[in-house]
Amino acid sequence: MLSKVNGFLKWVYGYGLVVSLFLGGLTFPVYLLAMLLGGQTATAICTFVYKQFFPIMIFASSCLVLVGLLTMYLAGEVALSLKNTRVKPKDTPK
Repeated sequence: MLSKVNGFLKWVYGYGLVVSLFLGGLTFPVYLLAMLLGGQTATAICTFVYKQFFPIMIFASSCLVLVGLLTMYLAGEVALSLKNTRVKPKDTPK
């Protein structure tokens, strides 16, 4: 049961991350279009992106980070650790 939940959370995290990155990158052409249009239209577009779109994107991204951390916790994965994991180099023959 736990592996099914973890698999579903990995699926949600993976696709959510792709969608989040795509929508974040989509703001560049929107700002470019606003720059080309200019005037009050550009102001309206930039205000919408800044006040309506970005807060939703930041909240969604934060939720996805939480899902990713939960997935790592359920799988028992450790991303950052204070353990010394260096491998000693083998002696090279002379």
